[in-house]
Amino acid sequence: MTDTVAKAREIIADALEISTDEVDGDASIETLDAWTSLGHMRLILALEETLGKQLDPAAIVEIANLSDVAAILNE
Repeated sequence: MTDTVAKAREIIADALEISTDEVDGDASIETLDAWTSLGHMRLILALEETLGKQLDPAAIVEIANLSDVAAILNE
């Protein structure tokens, strides 16, 4: 697992208030019950805080899984 994916798992887990063990490689808005609309907003805020910038609104609605979060961290 790359450092970026590990960081993405950590950010998702913190934002959704779940264990990092629950955030597996297939983690997505469809597989995690905690990934609600409120959880999504907490995730966006956590990403913006980590990156030190606001995300583009178009990018925000596209975030749906662990890979998407890792890709944003890589940008």
